[in-house]
Amino acid sequence: MLSARGRPRPRQVPRMGNTRLVSVEDAPSLVERLRENRDFLAPWEPTRDDDFFTVATQRDLLETALRAYSDGTMLPLAILDDAGTLVGRLTVSGITRGAFQSGSVGYWVSRTHNGRGIATRAVAETKEIAFTELGLHRLQAETLIHNTASQRVLKRNGFVPYGIAPQYLKIAGEWQEHVLYQVLNQAPEKAGGR
Repeated sequence: MLSARGRPRPRQVPRMGNTRLVSVEDAPSLVERLRENRDFLAPWEPTRDDDFFTVATQRDLLETALRAYSDGTMLPLAILDDAGTLVGRLTVSGITRGAFQSGSVGYWVSRTHNGRGIATRAVAETKEIAFTELGLHRLQAETLIHNTASQRVLKRNGFVPYGIAPQYLKIAGEWQEHVLYQVLNQAPEKAGGR
């Protein structure tokens, strides 16, 4: 199935084990998780003002993400625990076609659900969707130098470091150095390619 701009995207992202496509109706649950985790996430994210933690703002952000999904430039997913409760977010953003065929993965999981393998499974599911349904060749991800937990999640999913980027992203109010990771789609291309 093609997006409005002729880009490939999945017909419908299935709920796998721990992920599903976000919905505008996720806004209240997402706000609850974000408020609970505000201090926990602060060292790993851009500085957020109070407005970010409102249902109205999250609803707007979800609507924007779903429009980008329809255009084939983003894959916005909810991360769920085993009971189906929203416990985080994962996004493949900046999906670029042509010779690049790549996207960038970013994710977070609530403090109460860290260390349970939920992020590892969510990244694995997303990688499968990206390489099979979206037909991407490459996924990239970036972590702060000291974010060893996130680095373990990526390595468990076959991501390998390929460089260091100084002053890469403004996180917690400072331009910080990041380790760059990537994983390639190793499935053989069909005749004719994409």
